[in-house]
Amino acid sequence: MSSYTTDNYGAAAPQQHEVDLVRLLVEMIDHRTMILCVTFLFTLCAGLYAWVTPPVYQADAMVQIESRQDNSLLKGLSQLGTDVSPDVAPEILLLKSRMILGETVDKLGLTQQAKPRVLPVVGRLWQRLQGREQGKITLGELQIPQVEGNAQELTLTVQEAGKYHLTGENIEAEGRVGKTLVTQGIVLLVTSIEAEPGTQFSLKSLTRLETINALKKRLTVAESEKQSGIVTLTLTGEDPDNIARVLNAIADNYLQQNIARQEAQDSRSLAFLQAQLPKIRADLDQAEARLNTYRAQRDSVDLSLEAKSVLDQVVNVENQLNELTFREAEISQLFKKSHPTYRALHEKRQTLERERDRLNNRVSAMPSTQQEILRLSRDVESGRTIYLQLLTRQQELNISRSSAVGNVRIIDEAVTLPDPIKPRKALIIVLGALFGLMFSMGTVLVRQAFKRGITLSEQLEAQGMPVLATLPRSQWLWSKTQLRRKNPFSRSWKHKTSDVPFLPVDRPADMFVEAVRGLRTSLHFTMMEAENRIVMISGPTQDCGKTLVATNLAAIAGQSGQRVLFIDADMRQGYVHNIFGLLILLLLTI
Repeated sequence: MSSYTTDNYGAAAPQQHEVDLVRLLVEMIDHRTMILCVTFLFTLCAGLYAWVTPPVYQADAMVQIESRQDNSLLKGLSQLGTDVSPDVAPEILLLKSRMILGETVDKLGLTQQAKPRVLPVVGRLWQRLQGREQGKITLGELQIPQVEGNAQELTLTVQEAGKYHLTGENIEAEGRVGKTLVTQGIVLLVTSIEAEPGTQFSLKSLTRLETINALKKRLTVAESEKQSGIVTLTLTGEDPDNIARVLNAIADNYLQQNIARQEAQDSRSLAFLQAQLPKIRADLDQAEARLNTYRAQRDSVDLSLEAKSVLDQVVNVENQLNELTFREAEISQLFKKSHPTYRALHEKRQTLERERDRLNNRVSAMPSTQQEILRLSRDVESGRTIYLQLLTRQQELNISRSSAVGNVRIIDEAVTLPDPIKPRKALIIVLGALFGLMFSMGTVLVRQAFKRGITLSEQLEAQGMPVLATLPRSQWLWSKTQLRRKNPFSRSWKHKTSDVPFLPVDRPADMFVEAVRGLRTSLHFTMMEAENRIVMISGPTQDCGKTLVATNLAAIAGQSGQRVLFIDADMRQGYVHNIFGLLILLLLTI
């Protein structure tokens, strides 16, 4: 017999906008079994997922991008004092370009794809439970013709003695490890197989573009620190050895193309210098011939000390102006005119032009013979300086082209981290537990929100229904009859149906019995003008307390000297006879 009665059944209650936190807490406590079970189920699923999911490893490498060697004809001005850091943004884009990645794909044959055929979750779980390692296969060559523009997938089944069976759409073939299999346009060379007989592999030949895009998604290129010139390359994958090999190939391909680019640039600059040097030499010879001719005409006129000083200054200023011209051309490709570097360059030019004008005024004040000698000597000295610089640059370019080291070097080769980065098992389990807890508690709250029942006696009175009594739960009877829940996810409890204590006899002073006595008194006055004295006790569900109330009311009425006819209307599992100690299902007590 159950002493549990619910207040949630009955007529619809008026809507309440207040949130009763205590009631919600009680609901959580009442459904604690369901909440714990759902949370445990989610946690278990999260643990299985973390255990079954194949680990993902990460390999990293480090590359230094130095400041590119200045291959202009004249180097920049050191006196400007500017520190322009190398721009690594184009190099990062170059590292992730199809040129670099495509060469890596072609070099390593990454378009060939071979994966074990297992069920997504159950297959991996079964392998883990059996303690078997995932099989491996190495392909030397794989060519699969496309079917209607789509990649064709083949199934390779491992057999004994190094043999395998190849199946596909309208394809059946037998092959052996180390021998090339050619059939129906398919070319397959299996170099090694590390798997038990019966293991199946899925073979697929991807396009070059698909492989490049897939590789680009797993590759991360970023500068370690701002304006440091150090670039870190990271690659993720399930095979730790393969990702290190692929990342090393990417870094090596990038280095080789950088060297080739530097060599090509040096070659173009050297070709330009070789074409310009004869012209500069011819201009220098003509300037020297004009100077010698003029001196011969003037009987070897020599310059004074003042004129020699002015000549040196003029030549120096002219050389600096020429350098500024080349430097300005380079800076204009990198910065706008409002940039501080560009403005400093412009101010330097204005200063040199003012100095040149001052020196020209000093030259104008000299005799005409000295002016002509200065002009011719200036042409000779300027031409000689440019010619010597070009010769020096030609030698530097010859050395640079022969060495061809570029401005990139590999600092750290690719190394795979020993621990996988994915999955994070602890985090997955914690998130699964939290999600299960929130899901179960949310379910309880939603069910409670949609359940609009009677919670207070005042709600019944507001509907015009009289409330005769409120019967509290008998904790003593509850402890004696409670067994367990019929359903862990339900609020209904299983109780004893035999050897059930009878409250009016065993505990006449119980609070429940006193409440029933109050109910008897209320019924007495309520039914004084009634046509009959028949009371029917019913409830919306089973085990809601109908038998308990009826038996106790009948016993209390009988103890007061009244005659009582008790009818048990439970046609399924009636147990009133056990309470009264009889062996009949229909009991009459007078």
